[in-house]
Amino acid sequence: MKTYKVKVNGKLFEVQLEEVTESTETISAPVSQPAPTKAVASNGSNAVEAPIAGKILSVKVNVGDTVKKGQVVAVVEAMKLENEIPSTIEGTVKEICVKVGDMVSNKDAIVILG
Repeated sequence: MKTYKVKVNGKLFEVQLEEVTESTETISAPVSQPAPTKAVASNGSNAVEAPIAGKILSVKVNVGDTVKKGQVVAVVEAMKLENEIPSTIEGTVKEICVKVGDMVSNKDAIVILG
């Protein structure tokens, strides 16, 4: 072991380092699955999808509402900006896949239209 003095943010620390020889062994870490998002990934062309990852600030439609192309269905906060999410198709809201406060990823379904 060797002892070294290291200065960090103006404070002096004494550290001990052990010399290690190079190894040819492979170390593998366990692979963890990402936490599932509350939003459902879309599985069809009848879903209005999040174009950007962020937090749902508001949902502007209810189940049963008729939605026109271009109508705002939700507002997502991303990078400190509020982004209105317009519908890309017309239809009737069959399912709302998110609620206020949910985090969504790019391409997650916001609402399903029928």
